[in-house]
Amino acid sequence: MATALPRRVDGGPLAGYRIVDLTMNMSGPLATMVLADQGADVVKVEPPGGEVIRRVGMGQGGTSTYFANLNRSKRSIVINLQDPHGRELLLRLVDGADVFVQNFRLGVAERLGLGADDLRRGRPRLIYVSITGFGPEGGPLSHAPAYDHGVQALSGIAARQADPRGGDP
Repeated sequence: MATALPRRVDGGPLAGYRIVDLTMNMSGPLATMVLADQGADVVKVEPPGGEVIRRVGMGQGGTSTYFANLNRSKRSIVINLQDPHGRELLLRLVDGADVFVQNFRLGVAERLGLGADDLRRGRPRLIYVSITGFGPEGGPLSHAPAYDHGVQALSGIAARQADPRGGDP
């Protein structure tokens, strides 16, 4: 990626902590943005071609304003997790990390060899964060992807935002 993200925050209450961020879209990048804004060294890992929200909405130079805002104060690296060399590189990043964050659909991290058990083996102090839309197991939607519009519709908030005159969402 040729586009640089906004500068990192120096100092702050989380200075000295390293976060490896494999999150995409909104829930994860928002969470790790808060950590970066508090001074943590957040390393955002993107797939080849970049995260899809780089191209959503207005922006310039291959970076949308949506992406730039949610990923401010972070460093970024492209790693192909499907390639064994890419996976090795990611594991080296995780070796120096305090926290690993992902928001894949249920089971994806494990299929990539990046589940909590895989990464915490030999790294007992690593904090492993898995962000899910519908819970980690058991629910009827636990394996479903969760995006803002779908969650709004399922929760009823979209209907609450309807036009009071005609009821159109």
